[in-house]
Amino acid sequence: MMNTYFIAGHAKLPQGMAARNIYDSITITVELDFKYGVIVEASCTLATEHGREFIRQLLRGYCLKDGIEELIDRVQMHYRGKAGQAIQAGLKDVYAQFELVSVK
Repeated sequence: MMNTYFIAGHAKLPQGMAARNIYDSITITVELDFKYGVIVEASCTLATEHGREFIRQLLRGYCLKDGIEELIDRVQMHYRGKAGQAIQAGLKDVYAQFELVSVK
């Protein structure tokens, strides 16, 4: 039996981005531990492998039960690409989905 579950969040990408040629929005997916709400794996639809890996490393290990603000702060501090606002919005969408699931 799996001890994790999957959530996806979405947000619109800004104009002039490489990923915008492929996708209209960014998707951030996270695999969460059922018991603790910790992100055990993450991915996103940024255009470069380096960008996707950077976001994965930034998100892994974070506990969503601690709220979203510290994770948003982490993104603001470490990710300086054009998709920063979209990533933050996507994470807020992930967190909204997490809250819906964790209420049950």
